[in-house]
Amino acid sequence: MSWLPVALVAVPLLGALVLLSPATSRRGLLRVYGLAVTGATLVLAVILAVTFDYADAATPQFVIDWEWAPGLALHFHLGVDGISLPLVVLTALLTFLCFLYLCWGDARQPGQLLRPEPGRPRALIFTLLVLEVGMIGTFMALDLLLFFVFFEVVLIPMYFVIAVWGGADRRAAALKFILYTLLGSVVLLLGLLLIWAQTGTLDMVALAQAQGTGMARGIQVLAFVAVGVGFAVKTPMWPLHTWLPDAHTEAPTVGSVLLAGVLLKMGTYGIARIAIPILPEGAAAVAPWLGALGVVGIIYGALACLAQRDLKRLIAYSSIGHMGFVLLGLATLTPAGMNAALFANIAHGLITGLLFFVAGGIKSRYGTADMTQLGGGMLAVLPHLGAVLSFACFASLGLPGLAGFWGEMLALFSAFEPAAGLPRPLFVTFMVIGGLGALLTAAYFLVMLSRVTHGLPGRRSEAALVGGGAGHGPVAVTTGGAGLGAGAGGTGPVAGAGGVGAVAGAGGTGSAAGAGRAGAMGGSADPSRAPLPMAPAVRHEEFPDERPIDSVEHSWEEDRSEWGYSDDWLEGEPAGEAPEPDEPAVPAMPDLRAYELVAWTPLIVLTILFGLWPKLLFSVTTPAVQALLGIGA
Repeated sequence: MSWLPVALVAVPLLGALVLLSPATSRRGLLRVYGLAVTGATLVLAVILAVTFDYADAATPQFVIDWEWAPGLALHFHLGVDGISLPLVVLTALLTFLCFLYLCWGDARQPGQLLRPEPGRPRALIFTLLVLEVGMIGTFMALDLLLFFVFFEVVLIPMYFVIAVWGGADRRAAALKFILYTLLGSVVLLLGLLLIWAQTGTLDMVALAQAQGTGMARGIQVLAFVAVGVGFAVKTPMWPLHTWLPDAHTEAPTVGSVLLAGVLLKMGTYGIARIAIPILPEGAAAVAPWLGALGVVGIIYGALACLAQRDLKRLIAYSSIGHMGFVLLGLATLTPAGMNAALFANIAHGLITGLLFFVAGGIKSRYGTADMTQLGGGMLAVLPHLGAVLSFACFASLGLPGLAGFWGEMLALFSAFEPAAGLPRPLFVTFMVIGGLGALLTAAYFLVMLSRVTHGLPGRRSEAALVGGGAGHGPVAVTTGGAGLGAGAGGTGPVAGAGGVGAVAGAGGTGSAAGAGRAGAMGGSADPSRAPLPMAPAVRHEEFPDERPIDSVEHSWEEDRSEWGYSDDWLEGEPAGEAPEPDEPAVPAMPDLRAYELVAWTPLIVLTILFGLWPKLLFSVTTPAVQALLGIGA
């Protein structure tokens, strides 16, 4: 069965090479092709997990060791043990679910594979398959140079995923991502070369067994700092994190899922696999600093989340906090801490992948991820989508019974009893600060849920509005609905398109511009002659109670009665006069779609399974962790 690691790398690589042929450019074929290739890779990963000898999880299995460059003693050395196996399966699963999300969806939905140009579906599939090659290869490599090659392979595909298929500021975000990660990679390469120069080998298994033999303490500290900085950029660790929020915000949904679910794990995996076991004295010297930066990241990430308005940006900053718990567990240099870090890696991949999937679904419906423009009430309008978002948030904040709980709790527990030689009072302080960060984590997720899922549907900041989407100004939304102001794409006090209500219009700029379907102020206006945004938008006498528009909110019950609305607006239809027969009704936003349900269900199930049965994962990682730390079973 030693062919399995090679097959796991070869299948997506060959699948990407086939796409170089122009014969594969038909979009209907691409939908099936992407699913087939990633599905085959997932099947191979499942076979790997089923045939793995769990009684000997500390020893690399399915090992293949080919001479690559005999003159330089370089080997194509692959294998899996209890640390890498869960990450390989997680990578294959998330990649397949991303293709399921892309290929099954409605072609007209934003972000779907078959959307009109510049969708470039063949290029997107090629890029994601090459990305999968690098991710899986990183977790299976047992040679330092081979590890570095796979580690770098992921950078270029992810750059193009962000730069080509990302949001409005995608180029700047992609450039920031590539500059940070490439600079970190240079420092990482210097650290790996220093290890090679001191030991004369690149074999990760032999180096881990030697436990730093042949390297002086000063050399180990220097090598650990170099290697650690390279991995810290990818983690990311504060203060090397600033590329992450921009990359997540601008990346397409599948890019955010793979970036958070897999790429961030490559940094912490490298610390656990290479830095700590190969450089134990360096790890002991740097561990207090690693723990300090970890807890700073926990607090910083939580406080940054409390200040966010964009849903994707909030999830991105939450990843900084969660990776802080991983770093704190690693810094303790104990089996409990290492296990906590590895468990938190898997849990974060499942939960944050789900969060970004849901955030993408919300953005495709509302046209925005800005929480103030979403307006709340999602559980009333889209109950199933709101329920999945709530579940993912509860899992991410560490609710007992779900996977997110165990990694954070055990990381704090391990800080109470760090490894011998580490300053226990300092780590107890880290534990207290980390506990405060856990409380802040719960706070920002609950605040986010109160803004997005609770409250009256469609309430905007200063006026009650109904409809999905984003606009600008006191009364502006993207998709028409029913209410005092409904419309799309507007900028100004009263501007928008397609709605039924007191103020409805399309594509306007100014106080009352556009063409609406029905309403007290429909019509059209020249944007160039519209008044300034701060000019009075509506005369007070236009409203029944003689009050300005910005005071509509606290008289909603009276106004909706005066204008003839009832609670039927929750269903997207106004009470009273029906629309004209020749005018199409405003379509309601769809709740959970079939392809979303299928793509998200495995993540939900695994989050519950690992939360209720953590031993399922700990039994695999514990023997491998003990072997890496040089501790007998």
